[in-house]
Amino acid sequence: MNADAGTQSHQFQAEVAELLSLMVHSVYSETDVFLRELISNASDALDKLRYEAISKPELLAGAEKLAIQLKPDATAKTLTIADTGIGMDRQELVDNLGTVARSGTKAFLKGLQDAKDGLGLIGQFGVGFYSAFMVADRITVTSRRAGTPETWVWTSSGGAGFELAPATEEQAARVPRGTEIVLHLKDDAARYLQPFELERVIHTYSEHILFPIELLDDKGEARQVNAASALWQRSKSELKAEDYTQAYRSIAMAFDEPALTLHYKVEGRQAYAVLLFVPTTPPFDLSDPGRKGRVKLYVRRVYITDDAELLPSWLRFVRGVVDSEDLPLNLSREMLQNNPQVTQIRNGLTGRIVGELESSATKEPETWTKIWNAFGAVLKEGLYEDHERRGQLLAMARFATTAGEGRSLKDYVADLKPNQTEIYYLVGESAERLKSNPKLEAARARGVEVLLLTDPVDAFWTSMPQEFEGKPLRSLSQGDVDFGLVPLLDDKKAEDQGSTEDDAAVLKAVKEALGNKVSDVRASQRLTESAACLVAATQGRDRELERLLARANRGTGAKPILELNMRHDLVKAVGTAPTDEAAELANLLLDQAYILDGEVPADPAAFARRLNTFVVRGLGKG
Repeated sequence: MNADAGTQSHQFQAEVAELLSLMVHSVYSETDVFLRELISNASDALDKLRYEAISKPELLAGAEKLAIQLKPDATAKTLTIADTGIGMDRQELVDNLGTVARSGTKAFLKGLQDAKDGLGLIGQFGVGFYSAFMVADRITVTSRRAGTPETWVWTSSGGAGFELAPATEEQAARVPRGTEIVLHLKDDAARYLQPFELERVIHTYSEHILFPIELLDDKGEARQVNAASALWQRSKSELKAEDYTQAYRSIAMAFDEPALTLHYKVEGRQAYAVLLFVPTTPPFDLSDPGRKGRVKLYVRRVYITDDAELLPSWLRFVRGVVDSEDLPLNLSREMLQNNPQVTQIRNGLTGRIVGELESSATKEPETWTKIWNAFGAVLKEGLYEDHERRGQLLAMARFATTAGEGRSLKDYVADLKPNQTEIYYLVGESAERLKSNPKLEAARARGVEVLLLTDPVDAFWTSMPQEFEGKPLRSLSQGDVDFGLVPLLDDKKAEDQGSTEDDAAVLKAVKEALGNKVSDVRASQRLTESAACLVAATQGRDRELERLLARANRGTGAKPILELNMRHDLVKAVGTAPTDEAAELANLLLDQAYILDGEVPADPAAFARRLNTFVVRGLGKG
């Protein structure tokens, strides 16, 4: 066949073009990532073929050997990576090598631009093929999908697009099935033509790929250079710490060190091997809206999927492998969701991981601090979603509080003040803003510790009844809070409760002035210095949760309660001011309360006018 006759030019998707520009002109110090990524892609292709061949054994016809081969050619300055996997047809070449079809691409590109070294980002985000342009100025991909007669050639120099053409007879004969990638190396990447350099990268990152990785010499003779073993099936006594680290990096496509490693086998009614890792660095897709896990499911060493949802979404940062001896090889997605054996595996894995995390929190505080700092916000999703394990998760949780960082609820309860029966918290956008929130004033005056919750998920899990060691968790932004029985740190500052009759008149005047802008106006037990604050009703949503839901158009529109510090001069002034001036003061108090809560007053211009009026009057010029 004449290849030129069928050659077509294609433009890259915009994100791919930008990505390639970064790769071609990269100054990253670590370029080894390209080889690990291409080997990993080849391994995936072999896994897919082996899985499809379960129902279609004819796909293996003519080339039963499943392997990855590397062939350096110093004369031609090329490095070839070939596999006998599933291969790609014409449309798959266009889709897989011309687009980046996943969410968050723009965020990834921004991260890549800002990073001095793109090594970790490339591996975590799964755009590994394009990393080859860090070392090659031209790439040729020849591929034939298993079970089809056509072979196609994809070529690009990393510019705006690529060419696609039918393979010549010579090219098609070289690739009876699978994919061959030829990298025309740049001068500064010539070291990847040296066999010892290729072996170094393979031993570092791809030692435990399940298929043989063969290195061809000048005579075309192949030599296997990796272990190609299912490490999770081996005994723990055979393995060293570096074996686990290499396996983690290979399986998880990561470059950090695992914070925790779980390696065990389950036998009995079900038999399966487990090798799981808790990273130290958050994976790039941790905040993916799909909240998908990435634990790979194997059945008798045959890769099935990494989308089996073997762990709850609040453990999606865990990486690793589960290899079952009992599940059927032809598992469909529906079977995965409804299979009682899979459900049993899920429950067993979740319980074991939570147990290991508990042990770390208790016995290895430094390790646990790293894990919590990286994944605490995700683990707290379990407080909302997993009623069964809520108590365990609460005990493991670490919080920033008014007393310090990394505080556990056990620490909190140990330091309860006399007559304190509840655990208090405040939810907001940042610790700095929360520390200046007026709702802390009465607690601060008594030395009562308050949890400062700043993750978006905090507004959700705290909306459900929570308690620790019999002490309920209580929001300072919701319902009635009375610290009256807790002694003040300074007895000389005991509050003067003032005249109940005068207070009632002030509250009535403010309520009449504000009308339906608030649901109620009442005297505050929270405030000692500020004039006013906003809180939610006991049965309503917490203020921060209502704000978050309102941004997504899911708010109820509930009006807040305005609480007043009846000892504050501005509040007292309402009782002695003329009716029209009292109304202005009431609105000024409401606007102040909104600002202190981190919100903008409903009418900023009116707020500025009122404030200016009273300031000028105070200066004696009004």
